[in-house]
Amino acid sequence: MAQQEKTVIRFDNVSFEYSPVKPILKEVSFSLRLGAKVTVMGQNGAGKSTLFGLITGAHTPEDGDIHIEPGATLAIARQFIPRDELGLTVRDFFQKCFKKKVYEIDPMIDEVLEVVNLKGHEKVHDRLIKTFSGGQQARLLLASALIQNPDILLLDEPTNNLDHAGIEHLKDFLIAYKKTVIVISHDSEFLNAFTEGVLYLDGFTRNIEYYKGNYFQVVQDITARIEKENMKNAQLAKEIQAKKDKSNEFAHKGGKLRLVAKRMREKAEELEEEMVDVRQEDKTIRKFVIPAQEDIVGDIITITGYSMMHDHKIVERKANIALRKNQHLQMRGPNGIGKTTLLRSFSNPETKGVTIHPDVRVGYYSQDFSTLDFDSSVYQTLKTAMEKSGERFHEEKMRSVAASFLITSDLINNKVGVLSEGQKGLVAFASPVLERPGLLILDEPTNHINFRHIPVIAEALNQYKGAMILVSHVPDFVAKIRIDETFDLGK
Repeated sequence: MAQQEKTVIRFDNVSFEYSPVKPILKEVSFSLRLGAKVTVMGQNGAGKSTLFGLITGAHTPEDGDIHIEPGATLAIARQFIPRDELGLTVRDFFQKCFKKKVYEIDPMIDEVLEVVNLKGHEKVHDRLIKTFSGGQQARLLLASALIQNPDILLLDEPTNNLDHAGIEHLKDFLIAYKKTVIVISHDSEFLNAFTEGVLYLDGFTRNIEYYKGNYFQVVQDITARIEKENMKNAQLAKEIQAKKDKSNEFAHKGGKLRLVAKRMREKAEELEEEMVDVRQEDKTIRKFVIPAQEDIVGDIITITGYSMMHDHKIVERKANIALRKNQHLQMRGPNGIGKTTLLRSFSNPETKGVTIHPDVRVGYYSQDFSTLDFDSSVYQTLKTAMEKSGERFHEEKMRSVAASFLITSDLINNKVGVLSEGQKGLVAFASPVLERPGLLILDEPTNHINFRHIPVIAEALNQYKGAMILVSHVPDFVAKIRIDETFDLGK
């Protein structure tokens, strides 16, 4: 068998569930050859990260077998650094990647940090992980997988928090990488650069479909399938309703027409059975509006000065920014310059150089979901958001908003912490809809979000009539949103 045709991963009728009420995979079978570069797609919560857990051995299947090529090494770049590792030095963080102590690890660290384009890497070995920005931590996570030089490289949302330069660097690396790569990501441009196939998790059948082709082609194929199924359902729905109307009409006339009415009802039932079930992963969040606080006049936020990182030092800069209603500001800058820190300061009315209208409600979407209480239920989170608006709590309205973000009745009572990262993102978007903020601050709001939801979110932000400050490294997303002013920290 040719080297490139050797199978490195094979699933044979694999089933997995967290509980009888939460099945994830059902009799899944697929194989991947050596050197394959594959994207994992599926709705938020469909089980993409669970699939990685099964490959790494973190999860054990209920049924079926998982075969990994004997001797093949495997490494995963996680989505985020666990809180208990944030206090480690860079050197200790990388030592944890190996079962045995590596005595000459510093040159290896330098090499992989060069690969992920983390500048100034020769000075960071003794630096604490928690002192790095979100984008720099993303590079460290990637480097922690690369330092192991694995035969199978698993990347879980590797572009989250990476700036344009970081994404381009990673893209070039993966194109040149000769081993097997499996990626979970929602960055379409990034994925299309190297993807040759897609593992598509069907949240309805709990199976995995394999599509050959680049990312854009597969998305087109899936979209065409969805549209075809929806058109069929729409046509059948019209026929069903017409037969039910006729059935009711004939039933009221009595006599022999009652038999005709019965036959029409039976035909309507047959047609209903032909309707295609809308698959969970094919559902898109409904179009939504983020209502803006109305009782605010004048400047909502003014920025006359701020702090940022320059050459690993904090420097003070002057600014002249004032935002009123219906004004949108995009903030730019490379990883490590302090965008996230600055955004957090903007939400604090006591920050030096920042003045926020005393009566304004601030909605803050954090890239790491730090504004969400992981121990609180989704229900309580959304209830609190609604109460912040000053509006009387209305449970039916709250549940309706939740449902529009695919937060179903079986999810709403769960703790926020048990949700997938994508589901946390949807909760974070449902909150400002209920809060009705006057100032909306968004830090990388597309992280973890399913590709089908992103255009809907972009449209809602584009129409938002309050003041908005946005940080995003996804050009296609930003292009869909009206930006009135740009604030570039790198200049």
